[in-house]
Amino acid sequence: MLQSLSHAADSSAALRDIHLPPPPPWWPPAPGWWLLAAVLLGVLAWTGLRVLKRWRRGRRIDAILLQFDRDTAASNDAASALLAASAILRRVARLRHPDASQRGGEAWLKFLDGDDPTQPFSAGSGRLLVDGAFRPTLDADSARSALTDARKRLRVLLEAAHA
Repeated sequence: MLQSLSHAADSSAALRDIHLPPPPPWWPPAPGWWLLAAVLLGVLAWTGLRVLKRWRRGRRIDAILLQFDRDTAASNDAASALLAASAILRRVARLRHPDASQRGGEAWLKFLDGDDPTQPFSAGSGRLLVDGAFRPTLDADSARSALTDARKRLRVLLEAAHA
């Protein structure tokens, strides 16, 4: 019995601590990390292109609106400002609807109304875009209101054309 105890003491002295394997290296990453990096890179590239496209679109729209403001402000009177606004509206309308610039009178005003239930062109001051330049007298407030409506519609047409 004494011998078995001494044998147990000898075998416990021979035991060593458990050795853990070395940690995995940080490079090269596992295939899952490569896949995740590729997906993230793709999402970043797609987002960057969308932001760039939206920024360029906004710059084009702002440039055309600025040209509208310049042309209407450079006009000598309200009648020539209305003619300039109508000309720019027709050019922009052609971008999305090629036949829009060929419309005249009521058809042009209905086109400019679009989906707006208030009908600012066919039933409002926007009628001046058709006949305002030919009136002997023109109310400045009505002309200003027509130009404001024309600018709003121009923005809508530009956003639809550059969508």
